[in-house]
Amino acid sequence: MKSLTTFDLVSPAMTEGSPGAGKRVRQTAPEYEGTQVHHSLYLPLDWKPGGKFPVIVEYTGNKWAACNSSGEVGDANLGYGISGGRGFVWVCMPYVEIGRQKNAVTWWGDKQATIDYCKTNLPRICAEFAGDPDNVILCGFSRGAIATSYIGLADDEIAGLWKGFVTHDHFDGEKTWGYPDSDRASALTRLARLDGRPVLVCGTHASTVRDVFLGDHQELARFTFVDVPTSQLFAIPEGDVVHPHTDLWMHKESVYRAQVRDWVQSVLDQ
Repeated sequence: MKSLTTFDLVSPAMTEGSPGAGKRVRQTAPEYEGTQVHHSLYLPLDWKPGGKFPVIVEYTGNKWAACNSSGEVGDANLGYGISGGRGFVWVCMPYVEIGRQKNAVTWWGDKQATIDYCKTNLPRICAEFAGDPDNVILCGFSRGAIATSYIGLADDEIAGLWKGFVTHDHFDGEKTWGYPDSDRASALTRLARLDGRPVLVCGTHASTVRDVFLGDHQELARFTFVDVPTSQLFAIPEGDVVHPHTDLWMHKESVYRAQVRDWVQSVLDQ
């Protein structure tokens, strides 16, 4: 039976202007002044200067109309669902397009520029906005789920930024895509940089990712798998949810959302 429970979260719209508690704003890094490259920054409702807040860094899915995904940083939702708008600084990092003039809404753009953007700007954001660099969770939906490894574990420096990882729908190495180094052997080289850290693999078929891939590589990380039956959580189409492949599932109360939040808290408590 499909739940008809209303959404209890709505992601704040990204706006121009200065950051502040409860606001999600567009920011351009100094290195990209004069371009359209940008990230989004959300400061929690309980934010205050001089505090110390854990950080959620998110990578978005591809632009894909069938699931209502724009691929834009300002339309990401997963990180807000994890935090509920409180207790975490939430940053959605861009994929920098080839030419370094705008964000890429499909796949990786200039991969090295995308990696460098995060390595440069995450420490800067933490220093300026009371983020705790020792408590950073990396998350992503769809393309972003792959990005937690393809980008987030691309080299030792960026891999060292994260305390834990949350993915939803897709996983690096699960299958071969049409971009360089998407094969399983390359993915395993990246995943070796997990170095035993906690990884929460969510999705409509998370157990399949375990059974066909990660179950043979349990030594790489502390993996937890959660199958999320989005088609049962929503009366699709319901609001902006038009497909089971969605990053909005964390915006409705469910036992699965509770599992994710409890897992994140357990990681922060370590």
